[in-house]
Amino acid sequence: MTVKDWYHIFPSNTGLSLYIWIIFCVLPFYFIFRATSLSEIITGIVTTLIFFGVYWLTFNSKGALVYIGVSIEIIINIIMTVLFSYVYFALFIAIYIGNIKSKAGFITMYVILLVTTVLSIVYASFFNYMIFLNHLPFLIMTILGVILIPLNKRNRIKQDELENQLKDANQRIAELAILEERHRIARDLHDTLGQRLSMIGLKSDLAKKLADSHPEQAKNELQDIQDAARHALKEVREMISDMKQVSFKEELAHTKLILDTAEIKYKVSIEMDFKTIPILVENVLSMCLKESVTNILKHSNATQCLIILTESEKDIFLKISDNGTANTEFGYGNGLQGMKERLQFVNGEVQIHNSVKGFEVNMSVPKVLRQIEERLYD
Repeated sequence: MTVKDWYHIFPSNTGLSLYIWIIFCVLPFYFIFRATSLSEIITGIVTTLIFFGVYWLTFNSKGALVYIGVSIEIIINIIMTVLFSYVYFALFIAIYIGNIKSKAGFITMYVILLVTTVLSIVYASFFNYMIFLNHLPFLIMTILGVILIPLNKRNRIKQDELENQLKDANQRIAELAILEERHRIARDLHDTLGQRLSMIGLKSDLAKKLADSHPEQAKNELQDIQDAARHALKEVREMISDMKQVSFKEELAHTKLILDTAEIKYKVSIEMDFKTIPILVENVLSMCLKESVTNILKHSNATQCLIILTESEKDIFLKISDNGTANTEFGYGNGLQGMKERLQFVNGEVQIHNSVKGFEVNMSVPKVLRQIEERLYD
């Protein structure tokens, strides 16, 4: 356990705040200094320091070290109960035992702690009857804590494990769904456009050969090519209309809300007519915007973000940059590979610039579908 994780020995699900547990750390010294003998005081201080040392060093350990640590702490708990009427170390041990993953080990140490705690209280009460009588409500709470805290802690750990497994399963399902959607789109494109594009290629070769010797026949072949291109474009548009459209404006509004929540300042510049963006290209750019902003939130520690969408006669450009920490081990990870694949699907490109000034993603997509449509229907 690292120094920065020391506070994890205090649980947040027992109904007691961190400050109460800190009081339990200081409280044994109050009982110790009530002793009349100097040797008893020294023994109590040393024993208490040993308890917290063992507890801190072995709390998140595994294997035999766990059971050694618990055994030492149970012995110290008995000594403190008998000599100083201090029984509250049992609560710390109860938390410790709740972390034991082995069912047999948990049950064994749970029973030992409960039995030794009750017996040491009964034994010590014969010598300090009035002290235990005055603390009777707290003793009852301690025994109840020894009974309930390990069970509660163990159940909570199991619940967290199940929640993590469910989260991993849902993430895996989402990844498989995306992969299946990609395969479906690829199959639809192949089945829909494969034959027509093959025919266009063959007729183009034929028209080229007939252009000089049989110009009328070549014109007929070109007319067939134009008709095939129209049908192919119509099929692509029908297929795209069946897909869920992701509006860039809607995604941009959602992005602004996320950046505001994360307290990241942003500047947005839109210099284009959305009517010139083909539906498929808009879907791809919207998903790339979402992925880029997600990366900024997760990995950059940025405080500023810039989003620019522009166009030229033939291309659409999307630039997303931030002033976050540079990643010296940069690679196509963190969703960037997915962005690259999506852009390749529409003949787009992505360029990454990573420096001490921040991280920059530049995407460009040709307006090929729109140009083809305009030529076919002119």
